[in-house]
Amino acid sequence: MTQPEDRPGTLGEQRTGPDPERVRNQKEFREALNQLRGSKSYKDVGRASDDGSGGLSATTISTVLRMDALPSRDFVVRYLRGCKLSGADQQRWLRCWEILNSQPSAGRGRRWTLPVGGGRRRLRAVLVAGTALALAVGVGAWQLYERGQEEFREEHCGTSNPSLVTQADGECTGVTDGSDGAAVFGGDLKPVMTAIGAENQNVTEGGDYVTFAFLTPLTSKDANNLTVGQYVAELEGAYTAVAEENKKDSRPKIRLLVASMGSAQRHWERAVDQLVARKDSERLVAVVGMGLSQQETVDAARELSKADLPMVGDLITADGFDATGAVDGKGRIEGLTRVALSNSDQLTAISEQLPAGRRTAALVSTSVTPNGTRDLYTESLDKGFRRIEGLRKHLDDHSDFAFDPRGGPDAILPTISQNFCNTDKTIDTVYYAARVKYLPDFLDALTRRSCHAQHVTVITGSDAAALDPKTEALNDPASPITVLYASFPKAEQFRAPGSPGRGLYEAFAEAFTSPHHGQQFPAEHLTSSYWGIVAYDAVITAATALHNAAAHSSSPSSIPNHYAVRNELYALRNNAVAGASGHFGIDKNGNRTNTDTVTTVHRLGKPLPAVTRPGS
Repeated sequence: MTQPEDRPGTLGEQRTGPDPERVRNQKEFREALNQLRGSKSYKDVGRASDDGSGGLSATTISTVLRMDALPSRDFVVRYLRGCKLSGADQQRWLRCWEILNSQPSAGRGRRWTLPVGGGRRRLRAVLVAGTALALAVGVGAWQLYERGQEEFREEHCGTSNPSLVTQADGECTGVTDGSDGAAVFGGDLKPVMTAIGAENQNVTEGGDYVTFAFLTPLTSKDANNLTVGQYVAELEGAYTAVAEENKKDSRPKIRLLVASMGSAQRHWERAVDQLVARKDSERLVAVVGMGLSQQETVDAARELSKADLPMVGDLITADGFDATGAVDGKGRIEGLTRVALSNSDQLTAISEQLPAGRRTAALVSTSVTPNGTRDLYTESLDKGFRRIEGLRKHLDDHSDFAFDPRGGPDAILPTISQNFCNTDKTIDTVYYAARVKYLPDFLDALTRRSCHAQHVTVITGSDAAALDPKTEALNDPASPITVLYASFPKAEQFRAPGSPGRGLYEAFAEAFTSPHHGQQFPAEHLTSSYWGIVAYDAVITAATALHNAAAHSSSPSSIPNHYAVRNELYALRNNAVAGASGHFGIDKNGNRTNTDTVTTVHRLGKPLPAVTRPGS
């Protein structure tokens, strides 16, 4: 049987198009979708909705738009594509859909339900006969609607996007493509969020694109955050990689979603759930970033793995935090890869560069985050200090101190430091298996211990890259302290003559500091943190896998899916990735290869004294 075309009338054709922000319920939503197609037939919309993965049929469109229920999100995405809306306009319609879908009445034909309070509070008006008509068109009803919208925006970071949520401390969490305002995650991110929004609009208008999501802890409003402000350079590095890839003569282009778990990563589950829900409708093929080496991140990785989404971690350094799943012993985490230097890489490099001789080392550690969850980074450091022979042999079993950050590090660290003076051995080395967040307090405590004139060397992990070299305790002549940590080379080391990654780093630095849709990123972000480099490398790794998948496809116009990208990630051998830190690959367990060429030991504070005491 031939399906009727059902074109809208003349009035609808004269409009520029319905406004989704004026839609108040699912019936009006269906009516607005019908008006949106203008003079296009159902068949026209169906043909244009096909992006290579299948389009809508005229029969499906007719049936769904007549059904007394809210259409599915997948239908709406395909229908909007068929109407040839721009990416920004599509997002306005999808935000409207998400608001209606969050209502209890969604799909059951209730006539008047206003979104108030982000799904937690709803104003329901049960209206009958003439009273319903009067209220629907009256000024009072519109005022109620406006009041509900205002309250909704307050609870969603000042936006109409239900994917964003304002937390009790004012921090904004959730997922955005940059079209919800550049300052939703704070003013310090405004330049990069502006650039992301503009880049995404350009990409989606072309139609031939996929989506990457950058999952990370953003902002520093939470007192328990461990990022120490480095997230700004991290997101700038990720954006720079996307922008550079989109300039190339390769397809498909990359749209970037920003997913914030909150500065302490407490809201990881909501962010991950939203990404999984968008997997098919928004062509999500990779999740990049992933956050710090802590319990929330491994939980997020396991949920994304269940959804078959490939991941490229940028900051994950804990040993075993890879596809093996050895970090928590709960089985493999399929699809997980990472570009950071593992803690073993770091500590091994330090052990090999320590002056010969005998040391007496104390161990200061913490195994939990301020949230009370496992801190896998510090656990891994603790195990490394006890396992790597060049470090383990110096460890004094009687000088092993653990603390819980929830008890107040500024109170316990002075006590631990004074204990170094109360032993029959001279503690000349401290293995610090804790976060850089507490390191300034610890160094200050060392300068105030009774034996402060005794030189002490503090050995720790790459988190110390965020420590300010001008920290007062590092420059106190009465208390000589050296801090050693290993990480990527500094900017001047990358740029040094003879550096194997010099050309790649120079290209990255030039791209990073170039104008981005009218925005400029500070050059000092390249020297104050290595996070911009690893974020760039993580996105470039995912992009390399994506473009390999597109090139290897039997259909030149098809768009690779997340399975194809995951396959290619684990085939990135033989230095296939050209990152800011140099060429590298990904091994069978998802780890970065050739780490020995970039693992660099850094010193802060006083020069490292030679150890003259005899011994092994």
